[in-house]
Amino acid sequence: MNSYLDSAVKSISELVRYDSSKKKRTRHAPFGKGALECLHAFLSLAESLGFETHDYDGYAGEVLFGEGEPFAILCHLDVVPAGSGWTKDPFGGAVEDGKIWGRGTVDDKGPAVCCLYALKQLKDSGFVPKRCIKLIVGCNEESGWGCIAHYREVATMPDEGFSPDADFPVIYAEKGILHIRLHFPAHKPPFTYFKGGTSVNMVCDFCEASTRSVDLERAESFGIEVRKKKLFFHGKCAHGSTPEKGVNAIGPLLRYFSDGCEAAKRAYECVFADIYGMKNLQDETGNLTISPNIVQYRKGDLQLVCDIRYPATLSEKDVYSYLKKFGVKYETLSHQAPLLADKDCDLVQTLLSVYEECTGKKAAPVAIGGGTYARALKHGVAFGPEMEGDEAVIHQADEYISVERVNLLLEIYAKAIEKLTS
Repeated sequence: MNSYLDSAVKSISELVRYDSSKKKRTRHAPFGKGALECLHAFLSLAESLGFETHDYDGYAGEVLFGEGEPFAILCHLDVVPAGSGWTKDPFGGAVEDGKIWGRGTVDDKGPAVCCLYALKQLKDSGFVPKRCIKLIVGCNEESGWGCIAHYREVATMPDEGFSPDADFPVIYAEKGILHIRLHFPAHKPPFTYFKGGTSVNMVCDFCEASTRSVDLERAESFGIEVRKKKLFFHGKCAHGSTPEKGVNAIGPLLRYFSDGCEAAKRAYECVFADIYGMKNLQDETGNLTISPNIVQYRKGDLQLVCDIRYPATLSEKDVYSYLKKFGVKYETLSHQAPLLADKDCDLVQTLLSVYEECTGKKAAPVAIGGGTYARALKHGVAFGPEMEGDEAVIHQADEYISVERVNLLLEIYAKAIEKLTS
């Protein structure tokens, strides 16, 4: 077992106790008090381990090790909202059954801590890097990347690096990410209230609506719970990039109201039924996915906020050409261009060799639908912490990271950093 394991487990548990999901901005906390406190705690930990740190106005932080051409390790300390369905305290940081439980253990506080202790391990061993390693921790990865925008304004982003915020063996490509809001005009709809979802990149796991009258048999056929004139559906949360792993709670209610409400019918046809075949767009990075994760009805307007992940060799214009077919107003909330690196470059091949050395498994670079800070670099890739066969816990209830995985990450990240900065 790694000699830094106990310390890393303790630090992960402590950081998880901060609810660092995006909250109301204050004068000194651009993403809310919890995110700022978590950032301060991480930087204080790094200082206690002997590293120089910088706090960039509460937006992001930085841990420095070495001198020379900069090399980035990009992590984030913010999390998505806890959501429902937990059997553990999402911000308790409990260490039980060989696991650390809580929101952010995998995404991405756990890997951030492992990278920090990997630096500590190298430092204590006498390793002197030939590059300036910048362990950068942002506080707004899950909801807009304002942290990265601010960092670019006040500091210098390295050209090369990796982000420990995805999968092993190494991610060479990430789909483009487009968040949009669709507006379906609803004149005198059969519902007076319609709402669901908490975050654009989390599959909606709960949706509710109020109506003037209820067709109980029809509601039950869609698995909808009825209480007087209120309708409820409980789904299953998942990451917005893998909607197939969840159960979207919005769809059943749209189907229920589609008989007699053109707005609901149209919304269901365009987004869930995919009548225009937008999900058929594909390349080596996979098919386009669309996950309608937030819904609300406001003054004659049924609004759907959707998380779209499109193939890396395509452009947002290809997506817009399909959205225009919907025939409704849409607005772009955010966009991140795809990541596509050369599979045979030194960065990819070095990380791949480290993974194979530490796990004994032969592997090839892969593409994902998720989006990481790696695309903030001119030459970046994503590297861990998840592996094929892992239980899907990111953005879901009862997120956890095993102590065994923490131990492996300490080894992998230390070796990777050493090879890439020697």
